Amino acid sequence: MHTTPTPNPQPPTPGFGVPNPQPPLLGPPFFMDERRTLRVSEAVREELSEIIGFETADPRLLAVEVTEAHVSPDGRHANIRVVIRGDEKEQKQSLAALEHARHYLRHELAIRLSLRHVPELHFEHDRNQDVESRIDFLLKRARKSRGRTDN
Repeated sequence: MHTTPTPNPQPPTPGFGVPNPQPPLLGPPFFMDERRTLRVSEAVREELSEIIGFETADPRLLAVEVTEAHVSPDGRHANIRVVIRGDEKEQKQSLAALEHARHYLRHELAIRLSLRHVPELHFEHDRNQDVESRIDFLLKRARKSRGRTDN
Protein backbone atom coordinates (compact mmCIF):
# COMPACT_ATOMS: atom_id res chain seq x y z
CA MET A 1 0.00 0.00 0.00
CA HIS A 2 1.31 3.50 -0.90
CA THR A 3 0.84 6.40 1.56
CA THR A 4 1.30 10.06 0.81
CA PRO A 5 3.23 12.17 3.30
CA THR A 6 1.00 14.35 5.44
CA PRO A 7 1.79 18.08 5.46
CA ASN A 8 3.26 19.55 8.62
CA PRO A 9 0.39 21.35 10.41
CA GLN A 10 2.72 23.83 12.17
CA PRO A 11 4.41 26.65 10.27
CA PRO A 12 8.20 26.64 10.32
CA THR A 13 9.80 28.43 13.26
CA PRO A 14 11.55 31.74 12.40
CA GLY A 15 15.26 31.52 12.89
CA PHE A 16 15.62 28.03 11.47
CA GLY A 17 16.03 28.88 7.80
CA VAL A 18 12.87 31.00 7.74
CA PRO A 19 13.15 34.81 7.91
CA ASN A 20 11.40 36.56 10.77
CA PRO A 21 8.49 38.57 9.29
CA GLN A 22 8.69 41.34 11.90
CA PRO A 23 11.77 42.79 13.57
CA PRO A 24 11.65 42.80 17.36
CA LEU A 25 10.52 46.04 18.96
CA LEU A 26 12.76 47.61 21.56
CA GLY A 27 9.81 49.11 23.34
CA PRO A 28 6.34 50.32 22.54
CA PRO A 29 6.44 52.91 19.78
CA PHE A 30 5.23 56.34 20.80
CA PHE A 31 3.92 58.72 18.17
CA MET A 32 2.33 62.10 18.81
CA ASP A 33 -0.81 63.03 16.93
CA GLU A 34 -0.48 65.67 14.24
CA ARG A 35 -1.85 68.55 16.32
CA ARG A 36 0.51 67.83 19.18
CA THR A 37 3.43 67.58 16.75
CA LEU A 38 2.55 71.02 15.39
CA ARG A 39 2.22 72.51 18.88
CA VAL A 40 5.55 71.04 20.00
CA SER A 41 7.21 72.23 16.78
CA GLU A 42 5.96 75.77 17.35
CA ALA A 43 7.05 75.71 21.01
CA VAL A 44 10.53 74.51 19.99
CA ARG A 45 10.76 77.26 17.36
CA GLU A 46 9.71 79.96 19.83
CA GLU A 47 12.09 78.83 22.57
CA LEU A 48 15.04 78.45 20.19
CA SER A 49 14.34 81.91 18.75
CA GLU A 50 14.45 83.37 22.23
CA ILE A 51 17.55 81.45 23.34
CA ILE A 52 19.54 82.14 20.16
CA GLY A 53 18.36 85.73 19.79
CA PHE A 54 18.64 86.96 23.36
CA GLU A 55 20.48 84.56 25.65
CA THR A 56 23.59 83.36 23.85
CA ALA A 57 26.83 85.28 24.07
CA ASP A 58 28.33 83.94 20.82
CA PRO A 59 28.64 86.86 18.34
CA ARG A 60 28.42 84.41 15.41
CA LEU A 61 24.79 83.73 16.36
CA LEU A 62 23.69 87.36 16.09
CA ALA A 63 22.92 86.90 12.39
CA VAL A 64 20.78 83.77 12.95
CA GLU A 65 16.98 83.77 12.87
CA VAL A 66 14.92 80.60 13.38
CA THR A 67 12.18 80.37 10.75
CA GLU A 68 10.77 76.85 11.13
CA ALA A 69 10.96 73.80 13.34
CA HIS A 70 9.61 70.37 12.40
CA VAL A 71 9.54 67.79 15.17
CA SER A 72 9.26 64.15 14.07
CA PRO A 73 6.11 62.24 15.13
CA ASP A 74 8.06 60.25 17.72
CA GLY A 75 9.50 63.48 19.17
CA ARG A 76 13.13 62.37 18.95
CA HIS A 77 14.36 64.62 16.12
CA ALA A 78 13.72 68.22 15.13
CA ASN A 79 14.76 69.82 11.85
CA ILE A 80 15.36 73.50 12.47
CA ARG A 81 15.46 75.89 9.50
CA VAL A 82 17.37 79.11 10.05
CA VAL A 83 18.00 82.24 8.02
CA ILE A 84 21.58 83.46 8.33
CA ARG A 85 22.44 86.98 7.25
CA GLY A 86 25.88 87.88 5.96
CA ASP A 87 28.25 86.66 3.29
CA GLU A 88 29.06 83.00 2.61
CA LYS A 89 31.93 82.87 5.12
CA GLU A 90 29.83 84.37 7.93
CA GLN A 91 26.99 81.97 7.13
CA LYS A 92 29.30 78.97 7.42
CA GLN A 93 30.69 80.26 10.72
CA SER A 94 27.20 80.82 12.09
CA LEU A 95 26.06 77.34 11.06
CA ALA A 96 29.18 75.86 12.67
CA ALA A 97 28.40 77.82 15.86
CA LEU A 98 24.86 76.41 15.85
CA GLU A 99 26.18 72.87 15.47
CA HIS A 100 28.61 73.50 18.31
CA ALA A 101 25.86 74.89 20.57
CA ARG A 102 23.17 72.30 19.76
CA HIS A 103 23.75 70.26 22.95
CA TYR A 104 23.46 73.42 25.06
CA LEU A 105 20.32 74.43 23.15
CA ARG A 106 18.82 70.97 23.66
CA HIS A 107 19.59 71.19 27.38
CA GLU A 108 17.86 74.58 27.57
CA LEU A 109 14.83 73.16 25.76
CA ALA A 110 14.69 70.32 28.29
CA ILE A 111 14.56 72.87 31.12
CA ARG A 112 11.88 75.02 29.49
CA LEU A 113 9.60 72.43 27.86
CA SER A 114 8.15 69.42 29.62
CA LEU A 115 8.49 66.78 26.93
CA ARG A 116 8.81 63.01 27.09
CA HIS A 117 11.70 63.18 24.63
CA VAL A 118 13.64 66.36 24.01
CA PRO A 119 14.40 66.17 20.30
CA GLU A 120 17.87 66.06 18.81
CA LEU A 121 18.40 69.29 16.91
CA HIS A 122 19.40 69.25 13.24
CA PHE A 123 20.03 72.69 11.76
CA GLU A 124 19.74 73.55 8.09
CA HIS A 125 20.11 76.81 6.25
CA ASP A 126 16.79 78.12 4.90
CA ARG A 127 17.57 79.31 1.40
CA ASN A 128 13.91 79.81 0.48
CA GLN A 129 13.55 83.00 2.49
CA ASP A 130 14.47 85.05 -0.59
CA VAL A 131 12.02 83.06 -2.69
CA GLU A 132 9.19 83.72 -0.23
CA SER A 133 9.85 87.46 -0.18
CA ARG A 134 9.94 87.45 -4.01
CA ILE A 135 6.59 85.63 -4.13
CA ASP A 136 5.08 88.14 -1.70
CA PHE A 137 6.39 90.99 -3.87
CA LEU A 138 4.89 89.46 -7.03
CA LEU A 139 1.53 88.85 -5.32
CA LYS A 140 1.36 92.45 -4.12
CA ARG A 141 2.21 93.70 -7.60
CA ALA A 142 -0.46 91.45 -9.12
CA ARG A 143 -3.08 92.75 -6.66
CA LYS A 144 -2.18 96.34 -7.48
CA SER A 145 -2.38 95.77 -11.24
CA ARG A 146 -5.68 93.88 -10.87
CA GLY A 147 -7.06 96.84 -8.91
CA ARG A 148 -6.18 99.22 -11.73
CA THR A 149 -7.80 97.06 -14.43
CA ASP A 150 -11.06 96.64 -12.45
CA ASN A 151 -11.72 100.42 -12.41
